[in-house]
Amino acid sequence: MDEQTTNCACDGAPRLIFACSGSSDVGAIADRAARALTREGVGRMYCLAGIGGRVSGIMKTTEAAAKVVAIDGCPLDCARHTLMQAGFCAFEHVRLADLGLAKGSSPVTDERIALVVSRARELLACVVTP
Repeated sequence: MDEQTTNCACDGAPRLIFACSGSSDVGAIADRAARALTREGVGRMYCLAGIGGRVSGIMKTTEAAAKVVAIDGCPLDCARHTLMQAGFCAFEHVRLADLGLAKGSSPVTDERIALVVSRARELLACVVTP
């Protein structure tokens, strides 16, 4: 029987969540999903504007993160682009449009927030390797 080893730095380094908090319905869903994940202790919502502004403390914390997930409301991918332009390439990405939520026709509901939370939770999970 094979033993399994947990291969994760989740216990020490933070798992960070950067959400689009745009002015549309899907931006609100992305923002509320990130806040829900933070309340659950799955990760910590972090300041996307700080990445865009290259704030040194925010940049350093992000560099040290065990995992990073960007949650974008629409296909413009503002969160993903902001991280990439700051030099971050190793992160997970959730695009609400890929989950069937369209900008301008996806009112904020608990079910829609839960859908995004579920997908992001999967991406932030620690990896267990055999």
